[in-house]
Amino acid sequence: MKTSDFTAKAPGKVIKTLRGYKAFVPDPLPPNVSWSNRLLTELSKADRSLAKLAEVGNNFPVPQALMRPFVRKEAVLSSRIEGTRTSFEELLSYEAGQLRMFEDTSDAKEVHNYVKAMDYGLERLAALPISMRLIREIHGILMQGVRGEQLSPGEVRRTQNWIGPPGATLETARFVPPPVEEMHDCLKDLERSIHEESELPPLVRVGLIHYQFETIHPFLDGNGRMGRLLVAFLLVNWNLLARPLLYLSSYFEANRQEYYDRLLAVSQRGEWEAWLTFFLEGIRSQADDAAQRIARLQDLRATYSKRFANERSRAKLQHMVDYLIGTPITSIPQAEEATKLGSFTTVQRYIEKLEVLGIVQEVTGQGRNRIYRASEILRALEER
Repeated sequence: MKTSDFTAKAPGKVIKTLRGYKAFVPDPLPPNVSWSNRLLTELSKADRSLAKLAEVGNNFPVPQALMRPFVRKEAVLSSRIEGTRTSFEELLSYEAGQLRMFEDTSDAKEVHNYVKAMDYGLERLAALPISMRLIREIHGILMQGVRGEQLSPGEVRRTQNWIGPPGATLETARFVPPPVEEMHDCLKDLERSIHEESELPPLVRVGLIHYQFETIHPFLDGNGRMGRLLVAFLLVNWNLLARPLLYLSSYFEANRQEYYDRLLAVSQRGEWEAWLTFFLEGIRSQADDAAQRIARLQDLRATYSKRFANERSRAKLQHMVDYLIGTPITSIPQAEEATKLGSFTTVQRYIEKLEVLGIVQEVTGQGRNRIYRASEILRALEER
């Protein structure tokens, strides 16, 4: 890491360690942010779009049905930034137990861990504030049984890490986070900044905290995914969204190099305005995208309701459709467990009725272990 890359505007200091390598130690939050007209405009747009998403999500007839697919979209895209190849459909197939035994499911498990970590964190937020204790617990779930599991899941690092291309060393790394002793001080400051009163707008605070977490890089692996999970938890914990409906990683993945460059430019040159503008643009674009998808799902739900309006079992069929909004690829045992609508045979009868109505399609062609896909719902969630 080159000291010359860090200017006088860097929000921290480059130190030389006893081992001779250099590392960056960020200053505590908050920094002095220059409030340009562009930044104010992006903040206003992001606030409006996020408020609209919250409203649309809350007004959906079954708002809890939305959380499952939207969390899974975020899981797929956040993990893809780190090199996994699993798609949204593959994750749903994995959860339905349909991926063939000879297929490599390691990526799918990694993405599934992200879902489990999100679910766990949301449940724990009811009893535990956002803290390093909670972050460590979530990280342990995130890294369980996948790549990096040998790198102390759930424990902050005890050795130095660094960021750079394959083969990079401490001396040639693009960026070296704070050494272990300084890291602990930085984490205490970060936790304090999350809980202290602030006059800064909440979305700006979320952007600052995400930068700070990634710069501290407190784990040996999984820092990117954990930092993006932290964004979702802050939005819910600060009542900006009732549910994690924002898949911000879609924006980061589409602009991956700029995402990394913007974070590094803050550390090297104090370019807070550029990072926050980028971050808020992502909030705005993904909130708009999610709101539009929810509107499409609501239209589909209304269309399907008309198809079985004259059926005696219309209430049960509606319940099944609401389940499919969250799980558009499913097996009958999976649907039986989730819906509690009756026995295997009863649930099978409802699904086969939906198949006759053109709402689901059986995709395996098998007599047993059949899998059903709600293709129109899947397209509403996936297509650009």
